[in-house]
Amino acid sequence: MYEYVLAHNPPLNAAQRDIVELTHQQFPEAAGMQSAEEQGPLLAFLVRLTGARQVVEVGTFTGFSALSMAQAMPADGTLIACDVSEEWTAYGREAWAKAGVADRIDLRIAPALETLRAMPAEPHIDLAYLDADKGGYIAYWEELVPRLRPGGLIVADNVLYHGEVADPAATGSALAIRAFNDHVLADPRMEAVILTVADGVTLARKR
Repeated sequence: MYEYVLAHNPPLNAAQRDIVELTHQQFPEAAGMQSAEEQGPLLAFLVRLTGARQVVEVGTFTGFSALSMAQAMPADGTLIACDVSEEWTAYGREAWAKAGVADRIDLRIAPALETLRAMPAEPHIDLAYLDADKGGYIAYWEELVPRLRPGGLIVADNVLYHGEVADPAATGSALAIRAFNDHVLADPRMEAVILTVADGVTLARKR
């Protein structure tokens, strides 16, 4: 079924395919942090659907998701990519340059909360993609929501956390995601749905 889904989704382009394969070659033990293959076309679709020009990504890793969104953005769009690793994001920088979208991506190597809090306080973000440390999700959410334009989207990854969120005895990252999901559900500023895509994806729209 998974192969069927991939076969009927938009295929990855050469730049996307290259960074996916390179990530598995260079970081086999960490490659699970990369957004799933079907999420690249989904993120690109959401960027085009919303006409997003100001995008924020929290958690960039080797750059697959940022590449997918940047390629779907207009030439004058800006994607602020937040990460703490120069090593991982170096592969992203190279991929973005090869794909001709490096000028759309502003990579900021620093704790993401510092980067978010330094942004203008008024609503200006069209779309945000959240795929970083799970314990930080609520804090990132609280920085992003006030800066999100009405109708803007937050896309959060790993919201099912391998199914462990359904376990009342969840601990660690699974417990953090349980708390995040409850936080999103109770937030009157947003309307949200959880999709069973990959490891679970929340789409949340600002009212």
